[in-house]
Amino acid sequence: MLIKRDFYIDGKWVPPLKACDFDVINPATEKPVAVISMGTPGDIDRAVAAAKKAFETYSRTSLEERLALLEKLLAIYERRYDEMARTITLELGAPITMSTQQQADVGIGHLKGFIEALKNLSTREKLPNGDIVVREPIGVCGLITPWNWPINQIALKVVPALATGSTCVLKPSEFTPLNAMLYAEMIDEAGFPRGTFNLVNGDGSTVGAALSRHKDVDMMSFTGSTRAGIAVSKDAADTVKRVTLELGGKSPNIVFDDADLEDRVASSVLECFNNSGQSCDAPTRMLVQRPVYDKVVKIVEEAGSRARVGNPEEEGDHIGPLVSHIQFDRVQKLIEAGIEDGARVLVGGPGKPEGFETGYFVRPTVFADVRNDMRIAREEVFGPVLALIPFDTEEEAIAIANDTPYGLAAYVQTGDTERAERVALRLKAGMVHINGGPHRYGSPFGGYKQSGNGREGGKFGLEDFLEVKTVHRP
Repeated sequence: MLIKRDFYIDGKWVPPLKACDFDVINPATEKPVAVISMGTPGDIDRAVAAAKKAFETYSRTSLEERLALLEKLLAIYERRYDEMARTITLELGAPITMSTQQQADVGIGHLKGFIEALKNLSTREKLPNGDIVVREPIGVCGLITPWNWPINQIALKVVPALATGSTCVLKPSEFTPLNAMLYAEMIDEAGFPRGTFNLVNGDGSTVGAALSRHKDVDMMSFTGSTRAGIAVSKDAADTVKRVTLELGGKSPNIVFDDADLEDRVASSVLECFNNSGQSCDAPTRMLVQRPVYDKVVKIVEEAGSRARVGNPEEEGDHIGPLVSHIQFDRVQKLIEAGIEDGARVLVGGPGKPEGFETGYFVRPTVFADVRNDMRIAREEVFGPVLALIPFDTEEEAIAIANDTPYGLAAYVQTGDTERAERVALRLKAGMVHINGGPHRYGSPFGGYKQSGNGREGGKFGLEDFLEVKTVHRP
């Protein structure tokens, strides 16, 4: 059992103001692996005060000084890479192969992307009218990150805050806090000035709300559910601070009849199931053109049947458990709702896989003959659950794809290049992947509608943490 009760505030590890233990559970065993402390508004006050004081001097550091610190952080992360992967597997349940190849890798990829963007960042420009526009660090940033891709979101928030000369207070998910505390050790070792980065553990309704409401916090950056994002926005409204949000998704994956079905359909099933389906941009609604619908159903059924769950500690391309009993119960209810609404179960269904009665494992599930008004087509399941929806025409596909309150990502599979780009431009989503095109480090990540606002990653991610000042000269 790891004892991790302290918070990182003003350059040192300090005990909480009030003792309140919380067990971190290994989702594969349902047993506690660590104990942390749940913070209070008083702990947030201490962290914000440290960040505010540090901002006075850190905001005046040069770009070269901050680049040097980021390069040190990169070297330390690379040295402790395997430790980060093992930590994420322990608390999230991501299979170790996936943690090593994906979950831990994003901490390096995003950091490198921000370093390159910072090298090319222009913070001063002269307008044609003679005025000067200056970009300055925004101030003290409150950062709230989720459990599903923990170090991914931490890097996408902490790094641009520190890179631009702002300071920050991080509240990671209480379900996966250990990777954040490891990252705090790395930041400390890299030599970032005291108070520039602070970490307080706790829940959203107490610690997250205290951070969002705090009068000395200049910006909130939140990733999580749309419901929680709305709460953050409301809490932040009274102090009129900037709020950026990366929220939920129900991403459509349009499969036209001229697509490379054998390759793209099977790959899409695996992408939906990746990270146990716990990805906000997962292609969870597969829209299939009717002439090839029956063929796609067979391909999906075969691919889904080959997917298997496994012990996260073992190497391999299997699926791990969900993060918690809360998430497990939610996914089970939505699988049952799909059956009640009349969708046809191709693969999986309710309950746990045979041999995995302990742990928050679910059966990878595929529904066919889904209508877009069913709950499994409307709500973000956040588990390895795929819904197949038939369509006839390009216009109908676009209409179904856009018929959602979300707008994070979309996917298009077709052999027609012109149609691919034509459809992509009509989809109301922040990111469109054509024929398996991956998201690359340094490109903006974010969505339309109730999937949030603002963009993370690279140049666009840096700009979210900068204020714009106009200097008028005679």
